[in-house]
Amino acid sequence: MSRRCAREFTANSPNTSLVTDITYINTDESWLYLAAVMDLHSKRIVGYSMQKYLTRELVIEALHMAITNRHPGRGLVIHSDRGSQYASFDYQQLLRQYGFICSMSRKGDCWDNSPMDSFFKTLKTELVYHRRFKSRAEARVEIFEYIDVFYNRLRLHSALVYETPEEFEKNYENLIKVA
Repeated sequence: MSRRCAREFTANSPNTSLVTDITYINTDESWLYLAAVMDLHSKRIVGYSMQKYLTRELVIEALHMAITNRHPGRGLVIHSDRGSQYASFDYQQLLRQYGFICSMSRKGDCWDNSPMDSFFKTLKTELVYHRRFKSRAEARVEIFEYIDVFYNRLRLHSALVYETPEEFEKNYENLIKVA
């Protein structure tokens, strides 16, 4: 479990480097746990899972969604913190099964996963802190809409020359076709 990203959070093409992390969303029922997976090339959230409990299944489900959506090849680098969910045998076995390279943050160093921290800060600033979720189900619907409808398709990113993740990927694909 090496630190392959070494705070180099860029990728020259899609499906080569992913980052992932977990955050907690407060609801009147208690916590909703959100695991998300981001493609570093376009900042697009390519997989996520929301569950009642903080388990390894949460991160495995998010990674499965990313694999289903993107079909990445062997050699993909996936970076996370050293949480027990990411260090679990089942998660590590899934990475090996697909030929992915595991990269993990240094112990106790929050800067080692800054793209995910930035995404979660944005999610909470733009959605969560302005709402009081009565239930986990209500939070799930709102977060789904935020990620799939707003963040990936409509929200402009300064790091992407003020394009959305979806636009950035389409423009990249068009450049590759021309080249």
